[in-house]
Amino acid sequence: MAPADTRPLFDTLKPDDKIEVEHIVKVGLKSWTTLTRGTVVMTDRKRHGLHFRRSGDDKVYSDEILLKREDGELTTVRIDEYTTLRKV
Repeated sequence: MAPADTRPLFDTLKPDDKIEVEHIVKVGLKSWTTLTRGTVVMTDRKRHGLHFRRSGDDKVYSDEILLKREDGELTTVRIDEYTTLRKV
């Protein structure tokens, strides 16, 4: 699960909110932290087929945020157990 305050904050996000997303990336024994700041364009809960071969009726969803960065770039951030959200 994501940190305790991440899910309630995600549920309250609306377009034009300014946020900071901290994400821990883990590959093997290494890990590092990334920080993304931007303005919320939209939030969504998307169904995906990550586990589709396990069972035909499995429903797997990811919460995601479409952010507009300061330079105008659009980026999508998916929320997982290594993600922390903060309003700026």
